[in-house]
Amino acid sequence: MDIPKEELMHLIRDKYHGNAQADVSEDMKRLAAGEPLAYVIGWIHFLGLDIFLDSKPLIPRPETEWWTELLIEHLKVRFAGAPFTLLDLCAGSGAVGLAILAACPNAHVFFGELHEPHAKLIEKNIDENNLDGTRAVVRTGDLFAPFLHDTFDIIAANPPYIPQARALEKSVIDFEPAEALFAGTDGLDLIRRVATHSPHHLPAGGELWMECDTSHAGQAAELLREQGAREATIRTDLYGRERLVLAYY
Repeated sequence: MDIPKEELMHLIRDKYHGNAQADVSEDMKRLAAGEPLAYVIGWIHFLGLDIFLDSKPLIPRPETEWWTELLIEHLKVRFAGAPFTLLDLCAGSGAVGLAILAACPNAHVFFGELHEPHAKLIEKNIDENNLDGTRAVVRTGDLFAPFLHDTFDIIAANPPYIPQARALEKSVIDFEPAEALFAGTDGLDLIRRVATHSPHHLPAGGELWMECDTSHAGQAAELLREQGAREATIRTDLYGRERLVLAYY
């Protein structure tokens, strides 16, 4: 397998600080086997942060970076300097919540992650990016289980949402965690649970920002309305595809 020149340039720049004499032979083997470049480098840029990927969580995508930036702009307008709480649900690497923690000094960010290795990774990413850990809480458990009695001003969620039978690139299937990708036959299993439980964790005026699959954004929005959202709207991403559902409570 030929390694694209651009990937090799990124590897040397980001993993070896531009040292063209670095021994990249093992890296090349990993890339030739189809392993994603971000895993081989060990981290990825996300809104000015270096998001480490030691535990091999889902690699943050440009679509997620796009709506996280929109959310940050909204938070700065809505809350100005007032304190607010935000839950990064299905946090993975923590990229969404970390970006908000960095951009909004008035934010208290909670991270909910199913797997302990990813939770520890979030804590590492807080430290490595010199973020204020006193405004961050990382908890491990299934969806809202670690937050039974908590409410938040905002919930930001990037749940698994891909239908089980959908074919994906080999590098994704072979290396990225299936539990962060697939959610039942129609891809809505986790979204149904988020829709059901979100009203219990969002007071009046609360908002849910949730990434979803382009093929069922409308269904996701309808599920949220059926379960108590007073309004749910769909936004198209940077590629013009329905990608984000905003629900208001």
